Amino acid sequence: MKLHALLIQSILFVLIWCSSAAAIGPERLVYDVSWSGLNAGSAVLEVAAQGDDFHILNTITSNSFVSVFFRIDDRSESVVTRTVKPKSFREKISEGRFRAHREATFNFTSLKAESKDLLSNTVKRADITARTYDNLSSIYFLRSHQLAPGQTISFDIYDTKQLWKAEAKVVHREEITTPRGKIKTIVVTSQLTRDGVPAKVGNPTFWFTDDSQHIPVRIKTQLKVGEITLTLAREK
Repeated sequence: MKLHALLIQSILFVLIWCSSAAAIGPERLVYDVSWSGLNAGSAVLEVAAQGDDFHILNTITSNSFVSVFFRIDDRSESVVTRTVKPKSFREKISEGRFRAHREATFNFTSLKAESKDLLSNTVKRADITARTYDNLSSIYFLRSHQLAPGQTISFDIYDTKQLWKAEAKVVHREEITTPRGKIKTIVVTSQLTRDGVPAKVGNPTFWFTDDSQHIPVRIKTQLKVGEITLTLAREK
């Protein structure tokens, strides 16, 4: 029993040592959104303290021009611990004619997740792993690492419907031009797979600031209707 406890403590020490000191903290990032080259709208990614936890909120809204033929109004929320372990996740998606409204809760004692489709009022339970995150908390999990080119980070993502294996690769350093000027970044690509089959959409690429904060100044991902890019416009 003592040996088992010492082993657990050793693993926890390694995980803490390999991560940056501040895994998550209050911030508000505002992005310009482009869709297949068009100015499409804006997005906000913000974190606020919620008692002993943190509340992550992401919204993406199309502008009046794009909304004429394809309106986007997405809202995702995640409640996480201070070590970025997800406790709950909720998303309300409106993209063209597509609608989704789902939520999930995570239990890392039983390694189970329970999700509810709020449109069909159906409930689903699924097995998860100790390294499972949702779509939002996974960003902050990546940011907590000391990213270096050549590094590969493996984890899992539960998207309220199924569990995906995720593999993030730190590709290279790159200086990019943004509305905030030239910024030195470190590029991280990601790939989701399920039963060995790669996901056709999602799989975002991140341009994180090449410092201890790893602020995502650009995020590019593939949707069914084309490629969408978020570029950091300002911080509040």
